[in-house]
Amino acid sequence: SFSVGGMTIKYKGCCQCGGVTYEAVGDPVIVEQCPCEQCRGLSGTGHTMGAMFALSSVTMCGQLGKYCYTSDFGSKVTKSFYRDCGSPICGANSLILDQMTITWLQE
Repeated sequence: SFSVGGMTIKYKGCCQCGGVTYEAVGDPVIVEQCPCEQCRGLSGTGHTMGAMFALSSVTMCGQLGKYCYTSDFGSKVTKSFYRDCGSPICGANSLILDQMTITWLQE
């Protein structure tokens, strides 16, 4: 994990209404934009942004809704969101089982 002056970096976030909270500890594996058709539709723009973390470094609190589809590459993609306010929270891909992408970080 990443540390500055001996302190481990923690990234925190929540949905728009605060019903789901989450924390990731350490550096993301990658931060990227995805311009696929599904992500463009989700964001209403030309892409989505996400920071991918190891599952073992993420803690989630709250109930998430899920939407699954098959990607252009044949993998199963699961997008998770908070049902009460509709905020997109994270995503997972069946080809990368030990990681998740968080779509909204506040700290």
